[in-house]
Amino acid sequence: MIDFLIVGNGLAGHVMAHTLKNNQLSFNIVGDSALSQSSRVAAGIWNPIVFKRMTKSWLADELIDFLIPFYSDIEKKIEKKIITLRPILKSFFEEQEKQLWLKKCTFELEKYLDPAISKAAPDSFKNHKLTSEFGVVKSAGNIDLEAFIDESQFFFGSNYINTHFFYKDLLVENNYVKYKGISYKNAIFCEGYLVKNNPYFNWVPLKPAKGETISISANGLEIENVIINKNGFIFNKKSDIFKVGATYNWKDLTDDITDDGKNELQQKLNHLISCNYQILAHQAGVRPSSIDRRPIIGLHPKYKNLQIFNGLGTKGVMLAPYFANNFVHFYQQKQPLIKEVNVDRFYPLYKNAN
Repeated sequence: MIDFLIVGNGLAGHVMAHTLKNNQLSFNIVGDSALSQSSRVAAGIWNPIVFKRMTKSWLADELIDFLIPFYSDIEKKIEKKIITLRPILKSFFEEQEKQLWLKKCTFELEKYLDPAISKAAPDSFKNHKLTSEFGVVKSAGNIDLEAFIDESQFFFGSNYINTHFFYKDLLVENNYVKYKGISYKNAIFCEGYLVKNNPYFNWVPLKPAKGETISISANGLEIENVIINKNGFIFNKKSDIFKVGATYNWKDLTDDITDDGKNELQQKLNHLISCNYQILAHQAGVRPSSIDRRPIIGLHPKYKNLQIFNGLGTKGVMLAPYFANNFVHFYQQKQPLIKEVNVDRFYPLYKNAN
């Protein structure tokens, strides 16, 4: 009998699959690549700092220490570069912001913030608008999520099944589940915001947010191997192709691109670069954020062989490896899930709904 049926083929599902494989657990992944595109749209940035409050991101030390070797190991297995270490250059809009940065550098965030304030970008940078003073965030970077997903699917071979999942075809028994004639010990749902359609976990309270990004070509723009943050972000995907983002929309929860989103991204871009550009791609996806900004992981309150791995939100590339590992240790060794992420915090919602 196969250990796990993974439902969902985005970041969460593929990180879970790699983690199961690393722990000698068998699995199949079922997911329709035509559904939610949020993982492919995402920039895949990890950032140890919450700029809005100038605080360290929750569990940043543990998450970053885990993610870099995790994705580096996957690079070797799939034989594709997916991880890039890049500092984030954060522009200051006012003196107070700079002074707070300098204060935080000296004690609370000294591991991640460079104490030297820069007044000019490197001479190798061309046609950017990084003209004001800025600070540098260390230990940041991004994952090429499209390459990660595509190459992982090839790596998993017949264990990846690109097809729509039908809940009505899932038979749930006390000690196993059965789907399309195959028996599994467990089914774990990694569906992102589409969990709203899941009859077993539709009571889980997400706060999804649509995001749009664009990819551009810009002749003469040179900002190699950094992420510039100035009311938006831009970084180079290839030598002459750049990723720009991102928008937030809590009302329109579709994967459809919009003129409003495109206009907002172009406004952000106009604050970031000073040269002509061409839009090569415009994408949209819905981020699966939870109402308390913590992942949602663990067992169904009634069917213990049904599990969930969701709610990774905007920090998915940071959160997924660490908490997939936490889940597998919980499953194999009965080590407890970290309290803040355990789905049991929402069990009252299930009882009220049933």
